[in-house]
Amino acid sequence: MSWGTNVLVGQSGGPTAVINSSLAGVYEAAKALGAAHVYGMEYGIQGLLQGKIVDLDDRLDDKMEIELLKRTPSSYLGSCRFKLPNPATDERPFVQLFELFAKYCIGAVFYIGGNDSMDTIAKLSAYGAAKGSEIRFIGVPKTIDNDLMYTDHTPGYGSAAKYIATILKEVICDSSVYNIRSVTVAEIMGRHTGWLAGAASLAAGADCNGPDIILLPERPFDENVFLEKVAQLEKDRHNVIIAASEGVKNKDGVFLCDLVSTAGQLDAFGHKAILSGTSRYLADLIHVRLGCKTRAIEFSPLQRCASHLASATDQSEAFALGEHAVLLAEEGVTASMVTLTRTSNTPYAVAYDHAPIRGIANEAKSIPREWINAHGNDIRQELYNYLYPLIQGEVSLTYQNGVPVYMPVPHLKPDHVS
Repeated sequence: MSWGTNVLVGQSGGPTAVINSSLAGVYEAAKALGAAHVYGMEYGIQGLLQGKIVDLDDRLDDKMEIELLKRTPSSYLGSCRFKLPNPATDERPFVQLFELFAKYCIGAVFYIGGNDSMDTIAKLSAYGAAKGSEIRFIGVPKTIDNDLMYTDHTPGYGSAAKYIATILKEVICDSSVYNIRSVTVAEIMGRHTGWLAGAASLAAGADCNGPDIILLPERPFDENVFLEKVAQLEKDRHNVIIAASEGVKNKDGVFLCDLVSTAGQLDAFGHKAILSGTSRYLADLIHVRLGCKTRAIEFSPLQRCASHLASATDQSEAFALGEHAVLLAEEGVTASMVTLTRTSNTPYAVAYDHAPIRGIANEAKSIPREWINAHGNDIRQELYNYLYPLIQGEVSLTYQNGVPVYMPVPHLKPDHVS
């Protein structure tokens, strides 16, 4: 390994069912290229600033442990939502971090995360370049929201989509047993984009019609048009199913969830930390205006880390992206994020590449308008075709006493626990 003795890897932002597959990919590729040590940040860059670091060679010393890691949901190294300051106004954390890099002989830093995590890579790489550092900084994409720029899709999304389609199909079965007028509203994550809510369309098949309405943040919510559509659907069926993104806004740009709740605290990056209440707002609106029974369901964090419904395609690509990130660093690439390019949809195939981090950090990719129907309450075939390959294949798990076995995390010890 010509670019440094050791490497450092961290995980940041919300967890997923396959984020640890990317960690495994980084680890295996780095060891194959001769890294003496692969270190992990505990609790991301925030934990690293507190000196929290683990030698992964002590945790992943055989192939079986790596395979178990790939099947373990959530972030094995812990996570954070921590925004590094602008080094021009506060250089102290950067000085501290680069001292740690020197102490541990770090030649490359890999950060697995979403939009905000790429902000960390952008700032570290810019600071390193300004100081003449030869350390390579590479972002590895991860987000169930699927909103990262310059990559066809992101690891974690396919598994979350598979979970949403499966659970919604089961909700539809459940709601069909009573011969009464009812409307069920399922609230799906995704922040400011509708990729996850769009995945509800995958519930449709020969055995299920799927959701009757899909509401996406890409189109403003029109209350009157919405109620007219629900009333029309009720004439044809006794139960109506609505899939709604948590980030839907009305014509005034107000989140629907804010109309029933003020739980809108912001995280370190200025994003609403909790988007919750959209389904309750819609269910109450329908009940009051149309007078039928309604039920609000929030999939909430359950859709993030459902490894029992993980997509094999998603897991495989997550691992490969971790590997390719290391190969990029070996080639001398820095200030970049490894990306996926779809080269074919039938048969499905992808190629691995990279993009400059500057155009990715703090940006968001929305669903193309032409993939949403004219009324803004359903998707078009183009989005279904895009989604379908990403949920293919099942991941086999090891079970003990009837429940899955996952990788233990003894290194993640909260500060308040002695």
